[in-house]
Amino acid sequence: MARRPSKTLLAAGSTLSALALLLTGCGATPAGSASAGNSGQKVDGGTLRYANLQEPPCVYGGWVQQAYLSRQVLDSLVSQKADGTIVPWLAQSWKVSDDQLTWTFMLKDGVKFTDGTTLDAQAVSENFKYWVGGGNGTVTAYIGDYYESSRAVDPLTLEVKLKAPYSPLLSALGQGYFGIQSPAALSGRTKQQNCEAPIGSGPFTVGQWKRGESITFNRNAGYNSAPATARHQGPAYVDSVVWSFVQDNTSRYGALASGAADAIGEVPTVNFDAAKSQFQVEQYITPGRPVTLSLNTVQGPFADVKVRQAFAYSSDRKAAVDSAFLGVVPFEGNGTVSKSTPGYNADVAGAYPFDQAKANKLLDDAGWTTRNSAGVRVKDGKELEVRIVFGLNSIVTTEGATALQNLQEQVKPTGFKVTLVPVTQADLFSGAYSTPDKYDASLGYWTSPTAGILYINFRQNTKEKPNYANSTFYNNAEIEGLILKANSAKTTEEANKYYGQAQQRLSDEAVAVGLYTQTASVASKATLKDVWLEASQGEPVFHDAYFTK
Repeated sequence: MARRPSKTLLAAGSTLSALALLLTGCGATPAGSASAGNSGQKVDGGTLRYANLQEPPCVYGGWVQQAYLSRQVLDSLVSQKADGTIVPWLAQSWKVSDDQLTWTFMLKDGVKFTDGTTLDAQAVSENFKYWVGGGNGTVTAYIGDYYESSRAVDPLTLEVKLKAPYSPLLSALGQGYFGIQSPAALSGRTKQQNCEAPIGSGPFTVGQWKRGESITFNRNAGYNSAPATARHQGPAYVDSVVWSFVQDNTSRYGALASGAADAIGEVPTVNFDAAKSQFQVEQYITPGRPVTLSLNTVQGPFADVKVRQAFAYSSDRKAAVDSAFLGVVPFEGNGTVSKSTPGYNADVAGAYPFDQAKANKLLDDAGWTTRNSAGVRVKDGKELEVRIVFGLNSIVTTEGATALQNLQEQVKPTGFKVTLVPVTQADLFSGAYSTPDKYDASLGYWTSPTAGILYINFRQNTKEKPNYANSTFYNNAEIEGLILKANSAKTTEEANKYYGQAQQRLSDEAVAVGLYTQTASVASKATLKDVWLEASQGEPVFHDAYFTK
């Protein structure tokens, strides 16, 4: 997710082996004093009330917030552990040919979709065809250039053929976007029906959706296909999950504090320390592309690399982030890959330290040598104004908006005039701000367990082969070549070498300015156990959750 939506892509997302970096004091073992003192007796049943920040337009789709929802109802082929290891889910085992072009998956027997149809190799093959046929733009972004065909060798054996080796395949398949749906539902229902209530084999089914309020997920009593990462096999313990949408931070945290909610997501930073002392809190630094400013490299002031570099030097971004998030969310200087992603180039993170002297010299060299009465640099009669577009309360939280405001003030001494342009989720996802004439910089992220995200975000955008996920509009065949070598590398070490080189080249060109890591967090009351965040992109999991008395 995440990420910067465009007209055709609504999400984020993957890799070789993903290392999910859990923040100190938070993790698979919940932090906070409340978790230690409760030893009540486990009870089955009950309704789990969960409050989430954002409401997506569909349960199934290509945005990470949709993956949060669809994971409750769809199973995937594989799952990922916190150390990046890929483990079985619907696929009990798999093998790859010596040329890395043919993947064979052996599926779990006896799995049914909740519409009563059988989940077999043909059903999974139909899902591959659905994804690359336009059913999910994010999936297409991952495998569209690599997928060739798939077929059912027998009812429980699936063969997938690739056009070229794709080393991040297994990591990609573990994400919620790759959840397997009933082919009968895909072909027999409307697109809107499958958007709002996809049919899978997962632990819950979609119940009532009260737009603007909540979705109810009901337990699938016949569930028998939990991933190896699950804490138990069999149906969910709770009868239902009422997943509410509460955008206001104060109200969402207040719901947990008052007992109106059993768990909340996106724990507000101002309440984070208090939450850790009263509730069970887990926080996850999402791998993939961090929350970063993509600079428009083809139009406006940032078309000049010296101006891009000057902007990067002009602010103390770490201070801006630490102040906005009260130290809860880490600063990330690398604008292309976050520190929890395998293949991360740590050197890039420190490439543009706060240095106004360097910024001023770069702007002088770029011809922005004079200033107006407001201190803004001027060239050829035009102010050095840059417009930053961001999706407030969809892609960017209120804390993220504060970080931008901090940045806006910090760059003034070097002569930049920053205009912040908050846009609605609807406008952002419609593609209204996706072309070079609409912004000088845009703030976004793309969750992914692999540095292969570089191919999605920086593959060249050409007329013959558009790439709407390339939000910097930067085209460089040599860098794309490095990323392609990484994607088809035979070993993790080889892949990480090329991914690292690509990050360095992109940093040298200053196409993106890193700000902070995308994170997921959940806080739950002491009597609710085993709510956890999965490792591919921090999706909350409620299949294992149970109450105690």
